[in-house]
Amino acid sequence: MPILVLARAMPMVRTVMRLIDRQFLETPFYGVRQMTWHLRNEGHGVNQKRIRRLIRLMGLMPIHQIPNISKPAKGHKTYPYLLGALRLDSPIRSRAPTSPICLCGAGSSIWWPSWTGLPAKFLSWRISNTLEVDFCIEALSEAVNRFGPPEIMNTDQGSHFTSFAWTDRLKRVGTRISMDGKGRCIDNIFIERLWRSLKYECVYLHAWETGSQSKAGVAKWISFYNRQRPHTAHGGQPPAVVYFTQTETDQQRQRAA
Repeated sequence: MPILVLARAMPMVRTVMRLIDRQFLETPFYGVRQMTWHLRNEGHGVNQKRIRRLIRLMGLMPIHQIPNISKPAKGHKTYPYLLGALRLDSPIRSRAPTSPICLCGAGSSIWWPSWTGLPAKFLSWRISNTLEVDFCIEALSEAVNRFGPPEIMNTDQGSHFTSFAWTDRLKRVGTRISMDGKGRCIDNIFIERLWRSLKYECVYLHAWETGSQSKAGVAKWISFYNRQRPHTAHGGQPPAVVYFTQTETDQQRQRAA
C-alpha cells in the first residue's frame, strides 16, 4: 500500500478499533460476524476480513460456550450416591473433587482440587488448559500419598470422573466411589460453595494474562484459605486447624481401640 494511502487509512483504522473496543465492553460475546453486522448496521463500511484482523490485533477473545465436561463420556460407568445418610464426622470419611473451567487472558483454565467433606480444606490441586484426565490423576495421587485414601470419593458424573483411569486409581487404594445423581447439583453443594469463594475472592479480582500468573495467584489464595481464612462452619477457625485437630483426634481413638 502506498505511504499516502496508508497515512489516510490510519485514522479510519483507529476509529474502527475504538468502535470495536466500545462495543466489546457492552457485548463481549460478539464474534467476528456479529461485530461486523453491528458495525454495518451502524453505517460503517467494514467486512469480516478487516474485523477479524483488527480483533486479533487488539487481542480480544469473545466469550463463547465452553466444552461440556459435566456429562459422562459414552461407555463410561457411573456409580450410586453414597453420602445420603452418611455422617461426615471425620476428614478421612469422604472427599470431593471438581473440575470447573474459568477464563483468563491465556484462555480456559481447568482447576482441580481434592478436598475433604468436613472441614472444607484443599488437599491438592492442579491447573491445566487441556481436557485430559492426567492432571486429575496427578492431583488425586498427591492427595492420597500425602493424606492417605478416603473411605469414599464423591464426584459429579463428568467424563473425568467416570473414566477408567480415575475409577481404577480409586479402586486400587480401596476407596468406594460415589457420584451425584443426574441433575442433582445439591449433592455436591459444599464444593460448589467453595468454588464460589475462590471465584469471588480471588479470580474475579485479578486480570491474569498467563498460566503462571493464575497458578501463583490461586496458590496464594488456597494457602490463605486453608491456613488463615476464618470459616463460619468452624466457629471462625481456618480449615487447616480443624482438619489436623480432627485427624489427631481420630488417630487417638484408633490407638485407644
